[in-house]
Amino acid sequence: MSGLTRLTLAAWAASLMAAGALLPLVKPATWIFTAAFLLALQSGTGMLCRRVPLARPLTVGAQLLVGVLALTVVFAREQALLGFLPGPLAVQHVAELFRLGAEDVGTYAIPAPDTEGIRLMLVAGVLAIGLLVDVLAVTFRRAAPAGLPLLALYSVAAGLSGGGAGRLWFVLAAAGYLLLLLAEGRDRLSAWGRVFGGSQRAGRSGALVGTGASFAPVRTGRRIGAVAMGTALVVPLVLPGFSGGLLGTGGGGAAGGGGGGGGTIAAVNPLVSLQDNLRQPEDFEVLRYRTNALDTSDLYLRLVALDQFDGTSWKSSVRPIEAVPKSLPWPDGLAQSVRTAEVTSNFVASEGYDQKWLPMPFPAARVDIEGRWRFEPAGRMLVGDDKQTTKGVRYQVTSLDVQPTAEQLAQAGPAPDALLREYTKVPGSLPADVKATALEVTRGAADDYERAVRLQNWFSQDGGFRYDVDVTSGTGTEAISRFLKDKRGFCIHFSFSMAAMARTLGIPARVAVGFMPGTSQSDGSVSVGIRDAHAWPELYFEGAGWTRFEPTPSRGFTPAYTRQASPTGGPTGPAQPSEAASARPSAAPSASESCPPEMRRLGECGQPAAAADDASSGGGTDFLKPAAWTLGILLVLALPLVPLLWRIRVRARRLGPSGGALAVWREIGDTAWDYGLEPDDAQTPRRTAERIVRAGELTGAAAESVHRVARAVEETLYAPAPRPTAGLAEDATRVRTAFHANATRGVRLRALLAPRSAARLHWSASTRWTTLTSRVPGLRGAP
Repeated sequence: MSGLTRLTLAAWAASLMAAGALLPLVKPATWIFTAAFLLALQSGTGMLCRRVPLARPLTVGAQLLVGVLALTVVFAREQALLGFLPGPLAVQHVAELFRLGAEDVGTYAIPAPDTEGIRLMLVAGVLAIGLLVDVLAVTFRRAAPAGLPLLALYSVAAGLSGGGAGRLWFVLAAAGYLLLLLAEGRDRLSAWGRVFGGSQRAGRSGALVGTGASFAPVRTGRRIGAVAMGTALVVPLVLPGFSGGLLGTGGGGAAGGGGGGGGTIAAVNPLVSLQDNLRQPEDFEVLRYRTNALDTSDLYLRLVALDQFDGTSWKSSVRPIEAVPKSLPWPDGLAQSVRTAEVTSNFVASEGYDQKWLPMPFPAARVDIEGRWRFEPAGRMLVGDDKQTTKGVRYQVTSLDVQPTAEQLAQAGPAPDALLREYTKVPGSLPADVKATALEVTRGAADDYERAVRLQNWFSQDGGFRYDVDVTSGTGTEAISRFLKDKRGFCIHFSFSMAAMARTLGIPARVAVGFMPGTSQSDGSVSVGIRDAHAWPELYFEGAGWTRFEPTPSRGFTPAYTRQASPTGGPTGPAQPSEAASARPSAAPSASESCPPEMRRLGECGQPAAAADDASSGGGTDFLKPAAWTLGILLVLALPLVPLLWRIRVRARRLGPSGGALAVWREIGDTAWDYGLEPDDAQTPRRTAERIVRAGELTGAAAESVHRVARAVEETLYAPAPRPTAGLAEDATRVRTAFHANATRGVRLRALLAPRSAARLHWSASTRWTTLTSRVPGLRGAP
């Protein structure tokens, strides 16, 4: 096996071994077989081109061409021209697959399903890395830098898996890199060994010198390997998103860390600025939405659930987070017998709204959003990962409008024991008067539902409480006791106090933080301002799940299931929307941006707004963009074929009816040049003919054709009245056929795909540039 073949196989194996780190990300991992086969085609193309040999840029171009064609055949065969050429439809199909693949990556938890989009991204990524490795290690004989793309491939896998790609995969990738270094070292040593072999035969001292020198490349290879391996281990320590380096276990993370499928959300208090928001002199917009809900009074936009009360404040527990699933799990405790309705809302966040939690109606069933978002199942929250925030984001939420009846809540069974223990905890420092007041307010209530309604009505109507944002916003146990006496506060005090009192009565409770529904606008959208920031308690009832209550007076909307009859008046708060919002989601974001991927694949999203406008205006379909892309791709694919196409055109012109003896003679000279015989314009036609016959090993009719054309050229140049000679074009064709028959396969391919006579293109361009600069003085200094 030759050194080039061995190095090519080592580069192919190293790329696949590094790609092994991607296997745990997708199940089933059958995509690796497709990647291995296509990478073998790409690497084999490079090996053949190097054997011809072709110029390095042509070799890389040929490999890129084969890779593109192979991807087209595998992923867009039905849309491609002739089944393999990437035409406009194929380009659109592949672009759509890439987009869907990116959505799937952000949607599925690890291991993700082997969707066509994800498969395309994986295979194309492996081909791209494999091409870089092959170019560096084989084409340019620089195996050490080839470790960088291999490291990049492993790092992507480690990052997507939250740093948990596994030591086995790192060892496998490192072994592939070392295999590549060893193959290059053996190839270099084989060349050095021929030089020092003579010295060893010359004598003992010569042998010692040769042996010592032959180990120099080995030491160099070891040093390169040590540096590369050290870099692979040290660099991730200073990169964000990695903890513990490549050999670390990639455990947990902080505050939304953890990468693609894990990590935790830290316990934080999001209410630090809530009071300041409510005191803002101007109410600036934080987000706007459209919804198909006929009544938006229950469309509270929830950010985070605070479920831990330690006596000092309410906080969100430290809980694991995961990738956002395509469909969120069914809400805890919600029975199928409770009436629900799906509500779809399209949101656009303001550029000035920078928050790590995503405002959503509760409970959300599906979320379609781009970016790095993670899902916390217990609180049903979406939290930004890796500095992802709500700033300017567009998203669509399909939520459930849960409509339990008072009878269903009153007949609710006991909550599960684990949930009951967790959500009825109160600190030992809680003053006794808190529980005593709760018992006093709910005396005579028949069940937990009636107790919850009595607590809500006591705070909002019967207890004499007053809404005031200027009071001190304490959140500890003493603050609750003080609030119950002073009866002045804002939503924090009302929600915290009701949740704490519900827990003392054995009712599971937590506090939700977010926004009230907002204010309806004349265009049918709903605007949510910073003053709509709000907090409210959620109590758990088996069968209905976590249920919203509204104890804050003059703020928000009292839920229908806590009222004896339907309300006769309007909303209680001044900054609330009317009941009639838009009947269906439209702009902001558009249907094409917010339609869930699964509905898009089934063609259920309808016609995008832009397309509808085009159709209505009679403008037709815009083919300019796909046509431009197709033209650009065809130009790139045709670039390696420029020498071949130029040679065919020149040959046809020279051998045509208007060619003449001189044109045919130049064609014979260029044919000899293409097959390895460089031209010598200092020789006479007769001497040149002898040289061509001798170098090309031409005999018989082919040799006679060369001499006959040479005589015709001499007559044309020196005879006073030259006579035309018939059959010169056939002579040139006969000479070319003889050269082709006598050449090796590699020389034939070189003469066809990369003819040496194509250098005349450069000469012609240089001549024209010189002529132009001589006529235009201002261009003489230009390159």
